[in-house]
Amino acid sequence: MRNEEFGTALEMAAAIKVKKLSVAEVVGAYINIIEENDKQYNTFITVAKESAMRRAGEVQALIDKGETLSPLAGVPVSLKDNISTLDLETTCASKMLAGYKPVFNADVVDKLESAGLIVIGKNNMDEFAMGGSSETGAFGAVRNPWDTSRAAGGSSGGGAAAIAAGETPLAVGTDTGGSIGKPCSYCGVTGIKPTYGSVSRMGIAACASSLDQAGPMGKNIEDCAALLSIICAPDNKDSTCIGAALNDFGKAANSSGTEKEESKKEAKNNPTKIGVLRNFLTGGISQEVATAVFGAAKELQTSGAIVEELEMPLAEYLIPAYLIISSAELSSNLARYDGLKYGYRSENAKTLSEIYRLSRSQGFGIEAKRKIMLGSLMLSADCYNDYYKKAQQVRTLIKEAYNKLFEKFDILLSPVTPTTAPLLDSSLNDPMKMYMGGLFNVGVNLAGLPAVTLPCGFDKQGLPIGFQLIGNTFAENTIIDAARIYQQRTDHHRRKPNI
Repeated sequence: MRNEEFGTALEMAAAIKVKKLSVAEVVGAYINIIEENDKQYNTFITVAKESAMRRAGEVQALIDKGETLSPLAGVPVSLKDNISTLDLETTCASKMLAGYKPVFNADVVDKLESAGLIVIGKNNMDEFAMGGSSETGAFGAVRNPWDTSRAAGGSSGGGAAAIAAGETPLAVGTDTGGSIGKPCSYCGVTGIKPTYGSVSRMGIAACASSLDQAGPMGKNIEDCAALLSIICAPDNKDSTCIGAALNDFGKAANSSGTEKEESKKEAKNNPTKIGVLRNFLTGGISQEVATAVFGAAKELQTSGAIVEELEMPLAEYLIPAYLIISSAELSSNLARYDGLKYGYRSENAKTLSEIYRLSRSQGFGIEAKRKIMLGSLMLSADCYNDYYKKAQQVRTLIKEAYNKLFEKFDILLSPVTPTTAPLLDSSLNDPMKMYMGGLFNVGVNLAGLPAVTLPCGFDKQGLPIGFQLIGNTFAENTIIDAARIYQQRTDHHRRKPNI
């Protein structure tokens, strides 16, 4: 059986549970296709062949004993390479951490393994999650399976591209300013950026600590919801993690027919109010993207939702506030990589000063250096009050603006990116254009809100177009339910690139 015949992740797990498939058969099939095809996509930095097959045998034994694991038990999952994995190389796609093997698992990894999932490898990404195209890493660019001359989006591009290429059914990425949404949109897959604090960041290499959040990517919203149910829980090792009211996000997917009918009746009596961010659909956005996003809004309106257009307040301040805050936090977080304690150390360094200077200049790539320099400037005595402090004040205003919108609407709807996937190198040659491409995403991170990215069409070149549903804090169930309705009525998420 070929892996594309396994179906969705939930269907795969159900077949494993009733012995139609074995865990080893499934894991082996995905590892084989990675080895056969990934040279053209470069979605993986490390493939955990031996440990994955060993773990497959262990999980199969538990399933055979009748152990209750999770609805995804036996399913392979890949991880962004900034998520710590015990004795499995974790590089953050940087020369600075090449060869580094952590002595512990990130909390999300422990939760995945306890639920019976099998980690099959570590996905390629932008270096230390800095970038929007998955081209800034030390291991080469991730190439989009829909067109290998184009970028996969970033910084979690490896995971999204691997799902699109059929190399993994599920992936866990991280999102700092659209790092899950953008690659899902470019690669035609589904992803969830959860509320800040709903998933533990313990063991995830920090980019911008107050913005980073791990989340699931998959073929459809049901798979993503089931994965989110596993990783979304409190962690006493992360003081910012409280879990997201611990709802079972996969409940609706697994409910009985009667329960689903009751849910539909309740939805009709209490229609969801969706606000379409009109000012995000004008200006530099492509007409094909705008048309597809408006079409998605119309589909939800046809399903019974109340849809109205509105303006996103403070839109002109989103990118400046994000760049200042994220760069400042990143420069502070990356200060630990100094060539002394761990990480890359220059062989040419003779003095302490040279160790610092040469190790960091040789170990970091151009985007990391750019952000470190900008962040260090923002935190300097001359700039702190004029820039960093004001950016934090603007952040508070942005959060208040979202709060006011959610007094009127249950969900906000917007594009994810202004265009479909760009050609490789185009983002690197114009970094400011890359930063501005995050306009629709960064407000979600600044306010700590959840968002779902869904495929909603294709442009004339056959490249995927995505849109996003943004919810209030810890309102994941609201946007997931709306995403279910949309994907039940459309088939964009079922289309695949020619592999």
